Amino acid sequence: MYKVVTCIPLIMLISACANTANTPADKFDLSYWKITVPLDADGNGKADDINTKELQTYQHPDFFYLDNQGNLVFTSPNKAVTTQTSSNTRSELRQMIRGIDTSIGTKSYGNNFALSSHPDAKLFDQIGGRLDATLTVNHVAKNAKHAKKPAYSVVVGQIHAGKDKELIAEGNGFGYGNEPIKIYYKKWPNHNTGSVFWNYERNLAKEDPNRTDIAYPVWGNTWENSDDPKETGIALGEEFSYTIDVVNNIMYLTFIADNKDTVKYQIDLSNNVDAYGNVDVKDNPAGYSGDWHYFKAGAYNQCSTKDANGIWYAGCSGTGNWAIDKANGDYTSVTFSKLRLSRPSNN
Repeated sequence: MYKVVTCIPLIMLISACANTANTPADKFDLSYWKITVPLDADGNGKADDINTKELQTYQHPDFFYLDNQGNLVFTSPNKAVTTQTSSNTRSELRQMIRGIDTSIGTKSYGNNFALSSHPDAKLFDQIGGRLDATLTVNHVAKNAKHAKKPAYSVVVGQIHAGKDKELIAEGNGFGYGNEPIKIYYKKWPNHNTGSVFWNYERNLAKEDPNRTDIAYPVWGNTWENSDDPKETGIALGEEFSYTIDVVNNIMYLTFIADNKDTVKYQIDLSNNVDAYGNVDVKDNPAGYSGDWHYFKAGAYNQCSTKDANGIWYAGCSGTGNWAIDKANGDYTSVTFSKLRLSRPSNN
């Protein structure tokens, strides 16, 4: 465990110090999380996973630490080692309902939650779930070759459905590993404020051309709109909160920020009716009802350095040298003052 205090400058915004006398688990309940960090300490070519037991004493002075106010900082450069199926880096927690009981498999019913409409709902440890967070986005990557939708953005919370080959093989339209919600913050480099919005991904196979993200506005614009959000947006360093509360089949969303209208949505995840109450004929008619799910939270950097066709590959700047990339602003950083998992409420 680190015993020194190291100052970490967040370029052109604030100066923050890592309070390495305490680990994140000293201030936040991390009993039901693991974390993926943009490092490859074991040399296997993939981003490192820190399991739940190790997480109780883990920190990294650049990418996962407490600041001097006891808030939890997640940082991820544009260019670093990634998970096997992604070109985006992350410093991001993954819900582990099992805690430290590794006799329960990562993909098992005992480590994930389901909707009440799931055919095996009674076998799951948890139906639905709730995540409450309060955070500020300190910095987003500001140098991209292509101004594609994900450029200059970070995902700060999500629900992920499980990627499950056995489910896919059954042919019932589940197991693709899609996301019923990703909460985004995006700020264009020449704007004074950024936008908060959330995306719902149609639950379809990867090769299906209709598999896409549907964006819903919170404050400012959604990701395809390059207009300056001005006073309707959220500035870097400006605090906001979100709640994702899945009760039975319904996902209730609440977004709160000072001097902003509270924004609420609800959507039934067991069908293809969107958050505005309209049937989406291109979506899976059964929504996500046959999948298993888990929460994620942190800094999932959306500014991929990959330069290729497709909306996800913006050709963002990055060298892979953290000192250089930090100095050039080629990273994302998010600070949480609250992060709490709980059972779903009774909406």
